[in-house]
Amino acid sequence: MTTVYNTISASLSPQTHTLRLILGDQLNASHSWFKHVDPTVVYVIAELKQETAYVKHHVQKVCAFFAAMAQFADALAHSGHQVMHLTLDETQPFTELPTLLEHICTQHQLNTIEYQQPDEYRLAKQLEELSLPGIKSTCHDSEHFLLPFDDIKSEFTANKHVKMEFFYRRMRKRFNVLMQDDEPLGGQWNFDQQNREHLKKADLNDIPAPLLFANDVSNIISRLERHHVATIGKAENQLLWPVNRRQSRQLLDYFCQHLLVRFGRFQDAMTENSQADWSLYHSRLSFAINAKIISPGEVINKVISHWQANQTEISLTQVEGFVRQILGWREYVRGIYWINMPGYVTKNALQAQRPLPGYFWTANTKMNCMHHAIQQSLDFAYAHHIQRLMVTGCFSLLAGINPDEVDQWYLGIYIDAIEWVEMPNTRGMTQFADGGIVATKPYAASGNYLNKMSDYCKSCHYNVKLKTEANACPFNSLYWHFIQRHQQHFGRNPRMTMVYKNWQKMNADTQQAIIHKAEVLLANLDNL
Repeated sequence: MTTVYNTISASLSPQTHTLRLILGDQLNASHSWFKHVDPTVVYVIAELKQETAYVKHHVQKVCAFFAAMAQFADALAHSGHQVMHLTLDETQPFTELPTLLEHICTQHQLNTIEYQQPDEYRLAKQLEELSLPGIKSTCHDSEHFLLPFDDIKSEFTANKHVKMEFFYRRMRKRFNVLMQDDEPLGGQWNFDQQNREHLKKADLNDIPAPLLFANDVSNIISRLERHHVATIGKAENQLLWPVNRRQSRQLLDYFCQHLLVRFGRFQDAMTENSQADWSLYHSRLSFAINAKIISPGEVINKVISHWQANQTEISLTQVEGFVRQILGWREYVRGIYWINMPGYVTKNALQAQRPLPGYFWTANTKMNCMHHAIQQSLDFAYAHHIQRLMVTGCFSLLAGINPDEVDQWYLGIYIDAIEWVEMPNTRGMTQFADGGIVATKPYAASGNYLNKMSDYCKSCHYNVKLKTEANACPFNSLYWHFIQRHQQHFGRNPRMTMVYKNWQKMNADTQQAIIHKAEVLLANLDNL
């Protein structure tokens, strides 16, 4: 067993000539790098100020990545590999990754740097442009995603809409997932229509408590304070998120045994009337998967195997809804990201310019749905996909918030947010800032949708049934204002024909009252 070196000046094996870099979201124990112990290689895992400072992150997110990196370093060393694990204490003098790598190579007379394909464009560019005298640099596949990186260009075209459903079907066929011969199991590809049930009062007591861990991150929190790392959210010395393979597999097992049975039915549901209202039937595996602690293939295979052994209790509808998120949506947004970068980051098709309201950082708003989704995000660094899409995301769309600010908030606050997965979901799916590359219509909705899918409206300061009165739900007038001001953009969209017909059916006085109400709200956005 090799000791983890916690200093740059550690005495490495005299044969060492290669540095293999492992980024914080590349904790893949199954990677081919680790099949054999090689005394000529040192693996470098480093906490970096550049990674804590490009956006203000949730404190639990930083703790989770740093704790998982430390656990991974220990696991590699236990397997006999040479590992250099550097904390912020050791990397403080180095403002950028390249200068750290150059220093280590010079210190130990190394002549080769190897790294895995980064999932964020800025890191890929940084490493691609790495040019150190006398040092050879080589990029390897991360061996994590199902769709190989080099195949993205054959599945996606820059600035063109690719229908996710058809991509998902191709992936199902290619990897033989939930297939029987060349046809989908159950006779249909998608059970989305059965995945939209709301939670009734009788369902609330059946929601299982979430499986939580207790990883001591007090030293990491102290280190963040010592190095003046600015963070957001609620800090806890005991981190509830999984930070190694054992815990990630426990969470996967828990999902299969207790949550999968109703996941599909209630995957879009929201409630404030359960102690498990923040977790519901969701797996909460996204951090572990995105950090590559556990692979999407392993997750899919485990879920399908559990369903096959328990088909009398668990329906195909539950399983397909979960598989679609991993095999379909996750792989899809990665393709959208890479084929459209670097230009994707500047897209703002609707010319949204308003600043993000202050309550996105405090949850101090009278809109109960927004308060609940934001407070939950601050407390747990987590909200499920409908809270992100149809609460905070929809509100930002209707209010015309600058997508740069929306991007930064989503990227910072969520534990699973890495730019490749966050940006297409935010700038594309929720904000329509990409002009339709991801979505064929904007995901805009009035308070009626929230009332249908949640119980938030029942205890809200605002009345979801009203549009123009003083206590009317802000989503209502903001929705119609959005529809009206973007009529030139969406008026001919066949998926929005009915919406515009409904707008035109309103008399002029009603339309004027709605627009006036919305304009008053927009002028006082910070006070809702």
